[in-house]
Amino acid sequence: MKKQITHTLDYIGISSATLCLIHCLVFPLISIIPLGFSHNHWVDLIFASIGLYAVVKILKTNTNFHIKLILLVSIASIFLSVLVTILFHYHSNLLYLGGFGMIVGHVLNFKQHKH
Repeated sequence: MKKQITHTLDYIGISSATLCLIHCLVFPLISIIPLGFSHNHWVDLIFASIGLYAVVKILKTNTNFHIKLILLVSIASIFLSVLVTILFHYHSNLLYLGGFGMIVGHVLNFKQHKH
């Protein structure tokens, strides 16, 4: 049963991080087209919160330390980037690094628990 919960958390984390990364990479291209869209940091915060939920739950499991460290550093860099965006209206590349790290961390965790 515990294995199924971990797989579900990994699916949530991978999906959230992938959607966040797609959002962060594609949205600047969409904003060039004059459709009236403007970037909203609250969307980034929602993705980060979903990812934080999955990371916190995985940190409580018996996952390898290096996977926990990857996930923890990744979610911290995402929240730091969102905080920089909110306070200084500057988009940091930490968001891309954190999103990629979240995907890698969840995939590694999924593969570890698959065996």
